[in-house]
Amino acid sequence: MPVGKASPYSTDTNLWGRSIECGAIEDPAQEAPEDAWVWTVSPQEAPDQPTYVTVDFAAGVPVALDGQAIGGVELVTKLNQVGGANGVGRVNMMENRLVGIKSRELYETPAATILLAAHRDLESLTLDRETAHFKPLLELRFAELVYYGLWFTPLREAIDAFMAETQKYVNGKVTVKLYKGNCEAVARESANSLYDFSLASYGEEDKFDQTSRRGSLTSSPCRPRSPRR
Repeated sequence: MPVGKASPYSTDTNLWGRSIECGAIEDPAQEAPEDAWVWTVSPQEAPDQPTYVTVDFAAGVPVALDGQAIGGVELVTKLNQVGGANGVGRVNMMENRLVGIKSRELYETPAATILLAAHRDLESLTLDRETAHFKPLLELRFAELVYYGLWFTPLREAIDAFMAETQKYVNGKVTVKLYKGNCEAVARESANSLYDFSLASYGEEDKFDQTSRRGSLTSSPCRPRSPRR
């Protein structure tokens, strides 16, 4: 490992990402040294023109890149490369460790950043409102269980079952724009889309009957009540 006084970083690397700690990184009041980053170029040095990638999902799982079917390992590898070349995937955070202390950590996760942005965007098109609003609560709990080493627990299995149910209709594709460290979902489509142009349009095509809202407004249980005596 290339560790020395000039580069005293402790790093862990796998397919999904790279973590960096130690050295000057331990001072949260200082900007992270540029030489700590390896997978990602500085956003200032990234190309002046954006790069677009399109990811296809089937039941929530990424299965194709730019229209070509691809395996998971190759998909993540390619997105790490293209994302890193555009300065995408840098994470600079204060972390709450399992042992109860805070630490300053750096991460490089280009593929994860792109895939999560695309997946969340597709969910916004295909999940109903109540599920979409509730799912992030269990995402956080699931992440905590994994981080705490509690993979083999009934709760993790139960959350897994919930997640699998939510992904049945998360099918379609999302185009993501990569530009100087930014990752933005800019277009999406799905055969399971819940978006109805005729109901959402503000133009002449609008077919939503505004009068249907009157009942809920006049009989709302949230109206102010008289003060209790």
